[in-house]
Amino acid sequence: MSTAIVMRFARTAASVPSARSFARGVLRDACLDSCALDDILLCVSELSTNALRHGVPVGGAFLLQVQLADAHVRVECHDANRRRPRVRHPADDDQGGRGLLLVEALASRWGTGERPFGKFVWFEVDHKR
Repeated sequence: MSTAIVMRFARTAASVPSARSFARGVLRDACLDSCALDDILLCVSELSTNALRHGVPVGGAFLLQVQLADAHVRVECHDANRRRPRVRHPADDDQGGRGLLLVEALASRWGTGERPFGKFVWFEVDHKR
């Protein structure tokens, strides 16, 4: 397994595209097919958005960790809220609530873990190199 690369992002709207850019940079030379990379980046956006909306206190930040292994990419999003996310099933006309549905559909696996002062949400996307 390769070394994980970690970056801290402040509680601002600009952090979501910055997190995507960070993940793209980490995976730039990974020879992933474009569909796998697009799926990973969409999942990064969803987890980053959830962290900002539900897990990062005012003045706080979230951490994004990206790790490329031989058979998969693993991404973890760490925040300060202990409350675990749950998959919602919004009505057709609801404006939000689909983030984890997308992660569940695109990722090979996903889940949550505890931190001393919060939680992390992770996903993995299998790939062939």
